[in-house]
Amino acid sequence: MQSYDVTADSTAPPAAVWSLLLDPLSWPKWSRIDALEAAESRDLSPDGRDGVGATRAFRTGKVVTKERITGLEPVHRFRYEGVRIAQMSRYQAIIELDELPGGGTRIHWHGTYVGRRGTRRLFQWYLRRFMRAMAVGLAEYAGRTREIDETVRE
Repeated sequence: MQSYDVTADSTAPPAAVWSLLLDPLSWPKWSRIDALEAAESRDLSPDGRDGVGATRAFRTGKVVTKERITGLEPVHRFRYEGVRIAQMSRYQAIIELDELPGGGTRIHWHGTYVGRRGTRRLFQWYLRRFMRAMAVGLAEYAGRTREIDETVRE
């Protein structure tokens, strides 16, 4: 089993970060993912708040991966597993959100998987970098969205 473990801090409150995780259409806005492939996804919520069992198909370049939401503890823990991912099997991940003293959110994103034989070391290096960029992108986007919302209210 291989693993990754990354963290990023956001100025946004946990509820704002949580809403981005539930909405698969937001993922391409803050991550390296190019698009949600709705035709290959299953049980998506029309209101952008996917629940347990929803299977999301995301395209990055020419590669489409499918992931299923396996657990939700609102505003705290988001669990999912790989259904179809080209370079790995038995993928399971957890995104934990913890409120920071004074406001903001610590995003802790970690997962385990089995890499394809012959590419494990290279893929582990790549995946850690990719997932770090995902966490940082989520943190920064949530923070920018919060700042825009506050400016509009003023």
